[in-house]
Amino acid sequence: MAALFIKCLIGAVTVLIIALLSRTKVFFIAGLVPLFPTFALIAHYIVGTERSMEQLRLTALFGLWSLIPYAAYLGAVYVLSLRYSLAVTLTGAIGVWIVFAAIILLVWTRLYSA
Repeated sequence: MAALFIKCLIGAVTVLIIALLSRTKVFFIAGLVPLFPTFALIAHYIVGTERSMEQLRLTALFGLWSLIPYAAYLGAVYVLSLRYSLAVTLTGAIGVWIVFAAIILLVWTRLYSA
């Protein structure tokens, strides 16, 4: 239970840092904070302790693949924000992320099916 509380606390601190940074002159750094590998460290530790090192490497490789939907999301936010409201921009960008995430999941499961 303590481990779950710590994970929740890490998430809350991350959100707080993003909110505080977004109000400063260096607001753009708020976009870097979510990319700190906090949750990746947790995931890699859990996989590394419960699975083999080969499975840890596959988890890291899939993490690299997961950058594709994130990049598509950021590209969509950039392009859509030129023309649409915030709500439409973010909704559209989430849709783009979902499509790209589904594609990489389909490709991954065909290449690395267990």
